[in-house]
Amino acid sequence: MRVLVTREELVARVEALGHDAVLCELIRVEPLGEEPVDARAYDWLVVTSRNGAHELARRGVTANRIAAIGPATAEALRSHGLRVDLVAATHTQEGLREELPEGTVLLAAAEGARRGVLDADFLPLYRTIELRPEVPEADVALLMSGSAARALAATGVHMRVVVIGPQTEAEARDVGLDVVSVAAVHDLDGLVEVLRSLPWSSPS
Repeated sequence: MRVLVTREELVARVEALGHDAVLCELIRVEPLGEEPVDARAYDWLVVTSRNGAHELARRGVTANRIAAIGPATAEALRSHGLRVDLVAATHTQEGLREELPEGTVLLAAAEGARRGVLDADFLPLYRTIELRPEVPEADVALLMSGSAARALAATGVHMRVVVIGPQTEAEARDVGLDVVSVAAVHDLDGLVEVLRSLPWSSPS
């Protein structure tokens, strides 16, 4: 099976399942600042993506406590030597909201990130640019964000998609994509596990 992936780190994992991985970048990240981030006025700094983690590390950050939306974001923060004090068991803003202790919160995320879930001030770290690539033929696409879903739909290509979580699922359905499965665990491991379990994905 030909599987369209949008991140290079998924290529080897898809190929390990016996499928052909086709890399197609649907989005790119544009930083929105250079100055260091000082979050010491807040009890919690919330980070919701690997891109956010990398941007904070690039600029430099000082915070009292850091909460990550899931293990992939936590891993990215730790890879830069940043301490993670809380990782949401359910890898969504809603899940994080349920676990965050009371206190003031700064949400550091993409410019277009959802802002109504957490009671938090907001710091946009980067802008997500939706690309219009020539999309190669594939049997299914693995999508990890709503922006990637919108970019794929805008190309006019019709293919089945597997998505990383409920928010990406909602956005994918809104733009008319054929969502065949949603990862139970909202990270790359969960996405690969869905691909492994699809009844029509076993190599012949």
